[in-house]
Amino acid sequence: MDNGLILLIEDEVQMVRFLRITLKGHGYRLIEAVAAAEGLIQAATRNPDVILLDLGLPDLDGIEVISQVRGYSDVSIIVISAREQEQDKIRALDSGADDYLTKPFSANELLARIRVAFRHKMLAQSTQKQQVFVFGDIRIDLSTREVYLNDTEVHLTPIEYNLLAVLVKNAGKVITHSQLLREVWGAVYANQTQYLRVYMAQLRRKLETDPARPNFLINEPGIGYRLKINE
Repeated sequence: MDNGLILLIEDEVQMVRFLRITLKGHGYRLIEAVAAAEGLIQAATRNPDVILLDLGLPDLDGIEVISQVRGYSDVSIIVISAREQEQDKIRALDSGADDYLTKPFSANELLARIRVAFRHKMLAQSTQKQQVFVFGDIRIDLSTREVYLNDTEVHLTPIEYNLLAVLVKNAGKVITHSQLLREVWGAVYANQTQYLRVYMAQLRRKLETDPARPNFLINEPGIGYRLKINE
């Protein structure tokens, strides 16, 4: 079964072997590149569905690879890296990565993130046509700016709605604090993370069954938020 085409940009031999066995064993086609230059050529010419990218490449930092790919493509990029500092994750996500896995990770976790990446791709492709999105008991109509919980309309303030709309359009993708702040409040507010805490808490109170244990509006500690879709 062909589950899609994945480009792996990774120079660690054991990791490449592990990923090759895992991905091919689950029906994915795989392109391998051991350096950034080769990976950039493959990304531009082979049109992969997902890119798995190590940051510590021998010829170019993975952050630059993300930036270059984002110059012409919205392909899903999942970073796989031994760098575990929050700042590294934020830099990667702010540069355009969709997700970040810290080594070591399990095969099941990787496969779940890849499935989410494919669903995010399909969601993004249908955004132009699809205006109504359903997550559990929540329904969002982007054409009318209406939000329903269990078929009852929920009143959101303009800021709350705009914040939710950004998350909906990027469902499954981690959006950093600074990205959300720029999208909703503007560039001058990119460091005002207290705004996000306040408004996310309000959204959870209005939309989540248990705001303290949200099912959909998920916090990625120190990094940002994502609207969770089934993994």
